Order: sequence, then C-alpha cells, then structure tokens
Amino acid sequence: MSGRGRLALCAFAATLLAAGSMLPLVDRSYWILQATFLLAVQSGVGALARRAPLPRLLTIAMQFLVALVLVTVVFARGQAVLGFLPGPEAVQRLADLLTTGVDDVGRYAIPAPATEGIRLMLVGGVLLVGLVVDTLAVTFRSAAPAGLPLLALYSVAAGLSGGGGAGWLWFLLAACGYLLLLLAEGRDRISQWGRVFGGVGRTPAGRDASGGQVHAPVRTGRRIGALALGISLAVPAALPALDGGVLAGSGSGAGKGGGGGTISAVNPLVSLQNDLNQPENRQVMSYRTNSTRPQDFYLRILALDQFTGSEWRPSRRSLQDVPKRLPDPAGLASDVAVTEIRTNVSASRSYQQTYLPLPYPAAEIRIDGRWRYEPEGRTLVGDRGQTTRGATYQVSSLVVQPTADQLAAAVPAPAALRNEYTQIPGSLPKVVKETAERVTKGSTNDYERAVKLQNFFASEGDFTYDTSVTSGTGSAAIARFLKDRRGFCVHFSFTMAAMARTLGIPARVAVGFTPGTVQTDGSVSVGLRDAHAWPELYFQGIGWTRFEPTPSRGSVPTYTQPDAPTGDTTAPSGPEASAAAAPRAAPSASASCSSQQSRQGDCGPTAAPGFAAPQDPGTPTSTIVWGALAILLVLTLPLLPMFWRVRVRTQRLNASSGRTPADATARTLAAWLEITDTAWDHGIGPDDSQTPRKAAARVVRLGQLDPDEAAAVHRVAGAVEQVLYAPEPRAATGLTEDVETVRSGLRASADRSARIRAVLAPRSTARAVWAASERWSALTGRWAARWSGLPRWPSRQQG
Repeated sequence: MSGRGRLALCAFAATLLAAGSMLPLVDRSYWILQATFLLAVQSGVGALARRAPLPRLLTIAMQFLVALVLVTVVFARGQAVLGFLPGPEAVQRLADLLTTGVDDVGRYAIPAPATEGIRLMLVGGVLLVGLVVDTLAVTFRSAAPAGLPLLALYSVAAGLSGGGGAGWLWFLLAACGYLLLLLAEGRDRISQWGRVFGGVGRTPAGRDASGGQVHAPVRTGRRIGALALGISLAVPAALPALDGGVLAGSGSGAGKGGGGGTISAVNPLVSLQNDLNQPENRQVMSYRTNSTRPQDFYLRILALDQFTGSEWRPSRRSLQDVPKRLPDPAGLASDVAVTEIRTNVSASRSYQQTYLPLPYPAAEIRIDGRWRYEPEGRTLVGDRGQTTRGATYQVSSLVVQPTADQLAAAVPAPAALRNEYTQIPGSLPKVVKETAERVTKGSTNDYERAVKLQNFFASEGDFTYDTSVTSGTGSAAIARFLKDRRGFCVHFSFTMAAMARTLGIPARVAVGFTPGTVQTDGSVSVGLRDAHAWPELYFQGIGWTRFEPTPSRGSVPTYTQPDAPTGDTTAPSGPEASAAAAPRAAPSASASCSSQQSRQGDCGPTAAPGFAAPQDPGTPTSTIVWGALAILLVLTLPLLPMFWRVRVRTQRLNASSGRTPADATARTLAAWLEITDTAWDHGIGPDDSQTPRKAAARVVRLGQLDPDEAAAVHRVAGAVEQVLYAPEPRAATGLTEDVETVRSGLRASADRSARIRAVLAPRSTARAVWAASERWSALTGRWAARWSGLPRWPSRQQG
C-alpha cells in the first residue's frame, strides 16, 4: 500500500475511533454503521481523486459533494431530484431536520432517542470531521493539525455526556487513533528518503564502533508517542471530570436531581422527572385565585400534539401578538356551563421558562415583557430571550363545566382536526390498540371510551406510580409501560393519549403543574414536585377536555365520575369574580386554520420555524444550510472554556457530603470560590488581599445585588470565616442555594454582552491556564532530570 493510502486508512480509523465517543449520547447505536459506510465512501472518493491525480481543491470539493449526495439519499431521498440529487426541496428537508435536531438536543436527557434530526447531526458531524481530517492529514500531508477536529468531536461528546462511565476509554481510543495517524505520517515522510540506516559500524549488539548505543528513529518515535499519549491521559485525569452536561438533565433521566438553581428548559418535559425527584419542593411560583374549585386549578404550560413514534412534541405553529382578549376556545358550544375566574400569579426569580404557565383556557392576560401568542395551543411564548423569571401577571380564565350527558352526546370533531390529532406512527406496537379496544369493549361513544381508559390507568389496571422508572415518550416506552405497569405521569398521559388516538379520539398531552399547596395567608404555592403531565381529549361542543389517568396525582375531573353533577354552578365569591357569558360558538382563529396551513405558517403574520421562540420565517434556505455547516465545523473549540467552567461549577457545588470538619471546610471554601469566580466571570475581578467579609461587600456593591442576593453572599462569607477561624467550626447549610441565588443576581444585573461573555468566555478559566502551566513546569522538570542521565546521541562528526 502506498504512503498516502496508509495515511487515508489511518485518517478513516482515527475519525471512527473519535466518533465512538458519541455512542453514549443516544439510546441506539445503529447510526454509527451508517456513518462508517458513508465515511468509507467519502474517503474512497478522496483516494481515487488523489490517485488521478486531481488538484487539491478539486479533490476536497468532490469529497464534499459526494458526502452531500450520500446524506441526501439517506435522509431526504423522497425530496431529492431523481432520488439522489440534492435539489431545493431536499435541501429544505435537511434544513428542517437540522432544526429539529437542535430542538431534540435541548429536549432530551442522555441517552436521547435516535430521532431523525439527531441522527443527521451525528452522521453529518462525523462526515464533516472526517473530511477535515482527510484534507489535513492526507491531501495536505499535515497530520498534526488533524488532531484539532478529532479533539472537537471528542470534546462535544464528553461535554454532553458528562464524561462519566467509560469516558476515559473513548478518550484512549481517540488518542490512539490520532497517534496512529501521526506514526503513519512519520513513516511516510521517512520512507521518501529511501531505506533507513540506524548508524555506522553497528555491531550485532546494537552498538557503534566506539561502543556507544545507537537509537533507531523508529524506537525514538515510539518513545515520543508513548510520552505524548501518557501526557494526554494524565492531564485530563488531573482536571475535574466533565459533568452537568449541556442537554437538560444529564444521565438517563432516572436519577434524582441535584436541586437548587435556575430552572431553565425549552421544553419543560426535559426536567419533569428530575423535578418530581427533588429532595426539596422548592417553590417556582405562587398565586391567588377566586376559583371555587381550587383542586381543578391546573397551570398549563404547553401541549404536545405531534406523535412521531420516538417522541411527543409540539407542532410548529404560527405566532402572533397577544390580543387584548383571547378568542373563544375552539369547539365550545353556548349550552355548556362556563364561569370566568381571575388569578394573580407571581413567578419565582429562580424559575426561568420560555412558556408562561396559564390556567386553561385563558381568556385575558395582563403581563409586561415581550410575549407572543400561539392560538392553537392557547399558549404564550417568550420572544427575544423573554422568560418567566420573576414575572407577575393577571389572568382571566374560563372554568368549563360540561356534564356527562353533554360529553356523551358530542358529535364527531371536524375532519381536519380529527385527521391531525388522531395520527399514530407506524412504529406503534399493535398491543397499544389491542389493549385500548379490550379496555373499552362495550362502549357506545367516545366519552365512555375515554372514561374507561382513564379508570384503567388510575384504578382498574393495577398500575403503580413510580418516578424512578426511566422516562420515555416513544412507542417502545409505551409498550414497555403497558407490560411493566410502572411509571409516572409522563407514562400515564402519553400512553392514554396514544391509545385514545388508536380509537379515533383526538388527543394531545399537556405539560404544566398541579394546583399546588394552600398557604396560611390564602395564597397557593406551586413547587417543583407539582410538575405534571396529563392528556387532553377533544369533544365537539366542549373543546379540549382534561383527563387524569395518573394515580395519586392531581384530581379526577367531576365529569368523569359516576353521578357527575349537572353543571349548575354559582358565581365564585371574591372581589374580582365575574360571571361570564357563555362563549360564542363562532370558530376561533385556531379552529379555522387547517393543520396544513399551520405547518406552512399561513395562519398569522409571523411564522415561527421552531416552537421554542419566534424566528424570522424569511431566512433563506441557503443561509440555514451554510450556517449549520459552519456551526458544526467550529462548534467545539470556542466552547471549551464554557465546558470547563460547567464541570468546575458542578464539582464545587457537588462537593463531598461527608460530615468531618475537613469535608465541611472543603465544601464551604468551594462555595466561596464559586461565588468569587462567578463574580469574576461577570467583570468583578478577585482581590485576594481582602477578607471574606470585605470581599462579599465588594461583590454586593459592584454586582448591584438586591437584599436577598446580598444576604446570600454574606452568609457564604460568614461560613468561610467560621470554618477558617472559629475554635470549633460548624458546617453551614444551604450553600448551594446561596451560590445559585448570587449567580442569578449577577446575571440579572449584567448587560447582555456581559452575560454572553460570562457563559462563552468566562474570565475565571484563567485558573485552568495557571494550573496547566504549573503542571507543565513540574512535568518538564521531572522529565528533564530523568532524561539527563540517559546516554546521549553519538556525535555526527565521528568517522
């Protein structure tokens, strides 16, 4: 095999070994087989082009075009010209998949399901890195810089997976691949000089004529390679392990959360299981309402109405300005009893969510800030970074009180709505529909079927509520749940909605909070453990109707209970109560818009390409594609400081929980150092000459912290003085919560550019440079002393 052939083979192997570090990110690993085949074809095209030979730039262009065609065939064959050429529709399809993949990355905990968007990102990333490695190492014959894209590929995987488990093994494999590439390049360069001789006058004992030992270049290369590999393994081992992750919730999602800090997620389903497992039911909001049935007062965030087989997710909908009064709910008839209530809500400063929690159906919302309205789900979405953090708002909402007779007499839903909300994927196991038909056997209408499904899960099916079960919303998770009959609200709600769809009943899943806990002052506190998911089924004349299949959670609606009340109600008492006239039967904007129009963004003036936040729908497709490719290319290296800062923060806040004085001291000093570095990241440099008390006052003054945040700084500073100077140090409590409070305060008082720099280029990463410099100095000193005693190279002037 020629020298370039060996280099190409080693570049291919090195890329695959580095790509192996991404296997733990998804729950199925078959994507690596696709990536291997496509990468082999891409590398083969490069080898043929170089053998021709073709100009370097033309070789690279050919490899890129072949890779694009291969990706098109795998992911957009139905939209491609002649089934393989990437025309405009195929490019748009790939762009949509990339957008979906980005949403999926923010939605799922690791290991995430191998959705089509995530697979495109994984396979496309491997092909892109493989092209860069092949270009540098083979086309331009410079293997050393090829380590950067390999490092980028590994760093992304390590940063997302938290570096746990067998992370060291993946690093070792990636390092071996890079070392193999370097050795192949070295051999290729040496071979160009002809046969290599080890020295003159060598004796069989391997010594020269003067008796000195001769060192062959290959042997020296092995030593250098072994030394480099050893250093590469030792340095990461000396640094704190990456954890925390960029995906919301690292790990499988089944573990208990760490508690404390800002709650931030594009989709609240991401953190729902961790919220339910929190050791402390930390408050996220409180409210006051004049509702006469507080047990039915659910706060709804958004609805997941699209079932792809691997997940339930929100559809892409049109956004519009928030109207002064929201349109009447779709499908609600005038003969259904309706009462209007009013509620004042106050969100905690630690609760940061893109969607605004609202009672359903809301009729009028008064809130400051940048919010947009999505009519189909009747939700408010923050625009340009707007979140719920510290928000206070007033809501007028409707209490819809149908009777069992009205639900039983409901006529079929409109065809467009029924077609959209009864779609089920082909991957859904037959046992789901078979179980639904068996449970509802003998029912005469959809209402009876829905009640039987609810009762099957809540009381009659011998299901057990268990938040330790691995979360999942896809077809496999539903089938597993029906078999094991253990799970929590996610499993109950998604399974009931899927079963309802198999019976032809329009269904979706709502995510939000149960009513919360009444306080002594009359307000209601909603905490992390009140996070919940429940199914909504559509009945013409009533609209979207809540059901509660999860045992021991929430409240079962009265209209699903035996001998349900007739619906006669009295107006609620309270200073702001007002009886509202029944909503008109005129269709709302969302009801008159077909599902196809919604997907195309034709239902309003502003179409959002993604559900998380409104974006400009006029962005050219070419801009999206080239922007995505550029992001894949330069993703990791600029983000390395952020990854380092995340893992350091996580290590400090998860310091040893031992009870010895040494543990208490280490935990307290770690919390203080985290506050110091957080302030440094936001422009307040450390001053080691000051006492903790003066340093705390300086952070409060320069950071413009409010009284609660200032008190948190001083509590940690006092704890530091306690463990350092008190005769009998006492362990402090609540350090993690105080650190997160200070961090939130510093972020709130900083401007946008300062917040971005604190996240992407934190100043405190200078500590990593200092530590690396010290380690390098110590290491070179030890090796210099060690190698000084070894035999030296024989003089070239001999003979």
